[in-house]
Amino acid sequence: MIKARFLKHVLQFKEPAGTSRGVLHNKPTYFLVLSDGKNHGIGECGVLPGLSIDDRDGYDEVLEWVCANIHLPSVLIREELTKWPSILFGWEQATRSLDLNGDLRLWYTSFSRGESGQPINGLIWMGDLNFMREQVKKRLDEGFTCLKMKIGAVDLEQELGIIEKLRSEFDPQSLEIRVDANGAFQPNEVPRILDSLARFKVHSIEQPIQAGQWQEMAAICENPSIPVCLDEELIGIYETEEKKRLAQTIKPQFFILKPSLIGGFESSKEWIEIASQFNSGWWMTSALESNIGLNAIAQFTAALGNPMPQGLGTGSLYTNNIPSPLMVRNGQLWYEKDTQWDLTLLDM
Repeated sequence: MIKARFLKHVLQFKEPAGTSRGVLHNKPTYFLVLSDGKNHGIGECGVLPGLSIDDRDGYDEVLEWVCANIHLPSVLIREELTKWPSILFGWEQATRSLDLNGDLRLWYTSFSRGESGQPINGLIWMGDLNFMREQVKKRLDEGFTCLKMKIGAVDLEQELGIIEKLRSEFDPQSLEIRVDANGAFQPNEVPRILDSLARFKVHSIEQPIQAGQWQEMAAICENPSIPVCLDEELIGIYETEEKKRLAQTIKPQFFILKPSLIGGFESSKEWIEIASQFNSGWWMTSALESNIGLNAIAQFTAALGNPMPQGLGTGSLYTNNIPSPLMVRNGQLWYEKDTQWDLTLLDM
């Protein structure tokens, strides 16, 4: 008989993480642990405060329900967890891991075998000008050839100045620059901002305006100076037909998929299929999970075979992360086959 339990863990940032929604110093997460008496399956249920649709009252109670009803058919558990996407994702991870006799290499790929790395973007957090410049230098020294900058919360002209300086030193073939606005701008100012970014050959912009403005976003995506990506726009969209309606209405150039925010593996695969129907691209991004959740997303992404740089470089942000075989080298995420997981924190 399968038994289930969960425990809470508050991740502590090494440095404050600046976003357009404020500065994060810590992030709570939950680990769901399944056991069949011999093996354990582990999944992470992680919310982003102020962003996750399931960052609300009742979270612990839903986790308790999962543990009490873990014996139910999968279809019933999925139905119950539809509007709790991070818990659904944690359950998917844990059940897949248990089915593999406790292995955290959730797909058999060259990545999980430690034979190849996955290109990832180096993340540049918001902050004052000097702080952002320091981060850029550090990421370049670390060998990244794709940088993702958070913009829109400080001073746009200063942020553009950093991008201009970068582009004067590195052409688009040697350095890809992505920006993420987290909905910081008003619809009427976006065309001008996109034109400015296009001058510096910026690859793309994520979520230039607040989610929920489908017609305004559709107008932005119709003929943009640089490709436009949907991110927060996907949160809270559960039904297949609603997903299709969003894709058909907005027709973005890219979808940014965060399994913790959109309901896990199966929901992500559905979004990818819909994106292909409307000639949109996609890439995968972690949502500040610990190494447990990051590993699951990385294993899943590797199995999908998307060669673009993915947003999977968040494993080194915390002082109290779960020690794992995940390692970033020269702008790529690797799974070190000779390094073991340390699951002491989970009493395993």
